[in-house]
Amino acid sequence: MRNEYAADLGLSESDLASDWHTQFGRWFADAVAYPLPEPNAMVVATADAEGRPSARTVLLKGYDQDGFVFYTNYGSRKAAEAAANPWASLVFPWFPMQRQVVVTGRVARVDRAETEAYFASRPRGSQLGAWASSQSQVVPERAALDAAYRAAAERFADVEPIPAPPHWGGLRVRPETVEFWHGRVSRLHDRLRFRRTEGGDWITERLAP
Repeated sequence: MRNEYAADLGLSESDLASDWHTQFGRWFADAVAYPLPEPNAMVVATADAEGRPSARTVLLKGYDQDGFVFYTNYGSRKAAEAAANPWASLVFPWFPMQRQVVVTGRVARVDRAETEAYFASRPRGSQLGAWASSQSQVVPERAALDAAYRAAAERFADVEPIPAPPHWGGLRVRPETVEFWHGRVSRLHDRLRFRRTEGGDWITERLAP
């Protein structure tokens, strides 16, 4: 299977913002307006201490010049791998727009106040789910998960607001590279990358497709 890309689209150096987070904001706004289903969905790839990789799709919940933030159970596979090997890659697969954003960087937990502020904004059902689910752990059957949810609902029936679980919180990927990819004809795609140097400055560079 093969789809050809439009000839009149692309990404040039003159199109690029002066920093990665401004450029990401432009493309993210385009993805929201397109519209794409869940434009904040991204693939998060991690690896364990021995380098064995895993990947999954999660939702971006915030970004700024310090990085990209998502939330998870700290007992999950991705959080455990990030603790053992604190590097990750993110991919925003905006294929209908012939665009991707690829990020690599170090992973760190967000501070507790940031986690609690975000948790307070979640729907009550999602809050209960965070307490009920031992993410990435084996469960004997669906009924066990449903029972855990009912138990959480009973536990917090008269509690408002529901507190964030101590085992749940945010992870921030602090970029070392952010690549903006745009499809072009004949597979001669545009790949423009922001890269942090060892001195901490950011440079831009074009990569061969």
